[in-house]
Amino acid sequence: MSELEKEKLVEIAPSLMTSLMEEERTQPEIDSLVEGPVLGIQKSNVYINLAPFGTGIIYGAEFINARDIIKKLNIGDIITAKVVDMDNKDGYIELSLKEARQALIWTEAEEAIKKKKELEITVKDANKGGLIVEWQGIQGFLPASQLKSEHYPRIEDGDKNKILNELKKLVGQKMSMIIISASPKEGKLIFSEKEQGQATVKEKRELSGKYSVGDELDGVISGIVDFGVFVKLEDGIEGLVHISEIGWGLIDDPRKIFKLHEKVRVKVIEIKDGKISLSIKALKDNPWKDAEKRYKKGDIVMGVVIKFNPYGALVSLEEGVAGLAHISEFETEENLKKTLELGKTYSFSIAFFDPKEQKMTLSYKK
Repeated sequence: MSELEKEKLVEIAPSLMTSLMEEERTQPEIDSLVEGPVLGIQKSNVYINLAPFGTGIIYGAEFINARDIIKKLNIGDIITAKVVDMDNKDGYIELSLKEARQALIWTEAEEAIKKKKELEITVKDANKGGLIVEWQGIQGFLPASQLKSEHYPRIEDGDKNKILNELKKLVGQKMSMIIISASPKEGKLIFSEKEQGQATVKEKRELSGKYSVGDELDGVISGIVDFGVFVKLEDGIEGLVHISEIGWGLIDDPRKIFKLHEKVRVKVIEIKDGKISLSIKALKDNPWKDAEKRYKKGDIVMGVVIKFNPYGALVSLEEGVAGLAHISEFETEENLKKTLELGKTYSFSIAFFDPKEQKMTLSYKK
């Protein structure tokens, strides 16, 4: 682990964590990131103040895995850690510094995708499909199709063994590349050597001037991130389809819907500062228009619980049409989740309905 990585884990209030903790004061959950000052350091334990939720502890295997970080800690240092157990036998919240480091690395990867940050990485190995690399301790893959023309193996008969021999010549070389896909759950990073620096900012603005709001275009998925997908429109220029513009229904993970290099039809919805914003759902019928004909305030409807948020439960009546069952009706989040389960269908009455604003409030019918 580099000194820079160690400093990231002990530096005061990372902006991501600060905003998260300010916005959501609910009880932390397993796998969530928390931060607090060091209360005490013993031979095999570290105690963290997680007020008002309790005291966190780093011990056992988690203490051993983070020894190099713990050696540099002092009482009062603010650290970020990941929750692994909310209530152990001694009443402490068990924490992991190692897993927090992983979470921070994945956050950094998402930022690198967003900014198209160029990274200098040494090729570790090769297989018949491309190159194997390593970044921040995470193994990644650079498909042969994402190599620049000067590095792409040109084999006339397409013999895979010959292709592999050509790719192996790149092992040990340091190459400039970007991350185009990051999947924390699967522990996968996909890199590209082709997608970087193909056009200057001025050239991109000139290219984006070729398009107008309302244009319907064909493109190819060039990057997938948590907040949406990047679509390549032509060499050197691409646009972003934000997750809110993918479909009318709830989209949690764009990776479940799209694959890299998949062809898509998009509509230009904004052009600003040389950046193009695209939409896929704008090419589909708005389900709220037809919903106005089928629903009205006071109707008894059946809906499926599709998500919990700080305000209550999101309930889908049909694809693209959902309403909120407010948490105030259940008094507490615990009661809400005891009463309603994800994926299950319940009866509700429509308490508020505004199809033009695409808003609906539902009341649970026992």
